[in-house]
Amino acid sequence: MAVSRIPPRVLVAFLAVASLHGDTKKLSLDQRVELVRGLSSEYATAKIMLPRSRKALPFEENGSWDQKKWEEAVRKDGPAARAGDMVQVTKVDVDDDAITLQLNDGMKKKGSWRDRVQISMGGATTGPSNPQAANQPNNGTAIVLKFKDSIGEVTSAQVKKMLAPVLDFEKHSAAEHYIDTLPPETQQAIKEKKAIEGMDREAVIMALGRPLRKTRETKDDNEQETWQYGDPPGRVTFVTFAGSKVIRVRDTYAGMGGSVAQIPSPDH
Repeated sequence: MAVSRIPPRVLVAFLAVASLHGDTKKLSLDQRVELVRGLSSEYATAKIMLPRSRKALPFEENGSWDQKKWEEAVRKDGPAARAGDMVQVTKVDVDDDAITLQLNDGMKKKGSWRDRVQISMGGATTGPSNPQAANQPNNGTAIVLKFKDSIGEVTSAQVKKMLAPVLDFEKHSAAEHYIDTLPPETQQAIKEKKAIEGMDREAVIMALGRPLRKTRETKDDNEQETWQYGDPPGRVTFVTFAGSKVIRVRDTYAGMGGSVAQIPSPDH
């Protein structure tokens, strides 16, 4: 029986389409940024007892989880939070088929949650702002949201809905009370995950999370500090403080080619 052969042109076209289809499953930089910014520093109320665990607790995209395994973790290491307790997302890792949320700094040494918020994306992770806090114990944990195939086009808002059986992101009482004390324009900026002039450090962290880098410079006896968010290629934001308030916000886009974004001098 004769076996038909696939013409070279048809084979090349088929492989090209297959490769293109595969590439569409990969997360874009913008999607990674949205997920990290939309989840980092967020508060949530535990709806069930959350176990302490050094290994991230698996949670499926359909809202199910191995309850027996979680109960065993509670018996082994105790609870990280009980139903009704407030927790904070202090680190976010985004992979092609999973999103890992560290809560209350994870099961390790920690200090104040707001002093230890970390963000991880593309291999870069912010460091702790208060090293002395490492001498204090904590009740942190981590949850890994697993997807059957790839993450697809999921957003941070959809992730919060998926985790609704165990975490209620609609009840951020402490965060909401703080936000209510801020000017309307600052409240709006925090909701939009952006920094504006006049913000203090706390508000910037609530909007953007902890910075990737910090630099300081003294000019005319006035100290200014610049925070950098993002690395090339992609969007890079520089937030400059004079004292405790933001005096300048600059957004740039660094293209491909291996260039490294530099912190601008405060006088630029």
